[in-house]
Amino acid sequence: MTPPQRQRRDPTPESPPPQEGEGTVRNPERMYVVAGPDGERAELDLVTLIVARAEDPPPSASPEQAALLRLCAAPLSVAELSAYLHLPFSAMGVLLTELLTAELVQARAPIVRQSRTDRSLLEAVMNGLQRL
Repeated sequence: MTPPQRQRRDPTPESPPPQEGEGTVRNPERMYVVAGPDGERAELDLVTLIVARAEDPPPSASPEQAALLRLCAAPLSVAELSAYLHLPFSAMGVLLTELLTAELVQARAPIVRQSRTDRSLLEAVMNGLQRL
């Protein structure tokens, strides 16, 4: 048994495909861009911090770019942005490259903390706790 087929309200006759010699065959328009016009991408890592330079996104920004700019009011890593926007890292790289080129965001290295704590600080804390 086959399921019922949906009927169009206003059926329009389909035009036959152009034959050879009739009309021109065009390449389909690209719906996305994998890299910038020169093919280069920004050097980004998952822990690179992104901060927006402007408070509001410009009117020409795409919805993804506007959402990214709103999220970047405070510094966020590329991994966090990727998770919040539900986009893969490769797509985030393309979006961030466009925003970095337009100087709408700033990328900076993460703050690296010392792997070992200062011994004098630990001794001061221990002495303070013993006095209590």
